[in-house]
Amino acid sequence: MADVRYTKDHEWIRLDGDVGVVGITTYAQSQLGDVVYVELPAVGKRLEQGVEAAVVESVKAASEVYSPAAGEVVAVNDALEAAPAMVNEDAEGKGWFLKLKLSDPKQLGALMSAEEYRRYVETIA
Repeated sequence: MADVRYTKDHEWIRLDGDVGVVGITTYAQSQLGDVVYVELPAVGKRLEQGVEAAVVESVKAASEVYSPAAGEVVAVNDALEAAPAMVNEDAEGKGWFLKLKLSDPKQLGALMSAEEYRRYVETIA
């Protein structure tokens, strides 16, 4: 299984070659409630680590999704426009938001492992 890294803002990134697949965590979607809208970045947009990459809106709130690493958006999950609830159904699978061609894969080393993220969530839940 691919190595997945996590941020304290509840984003995940899964490396697939030099491209990172990005989304929000299962914990994040559970806190948001029913997702009703997702605003995705344009393909070709350059993102810096920690800057807003997308917006997710739910029946409870709107929330920014931050880029876990710097790079160029090479794909977005267009299916979320018609079916934003996929984020609730499979946040860390089919509910991915964007694919990012990483400009510095070493940035992922500063992110949490799955176990570190699980322990982090336990401290805030």
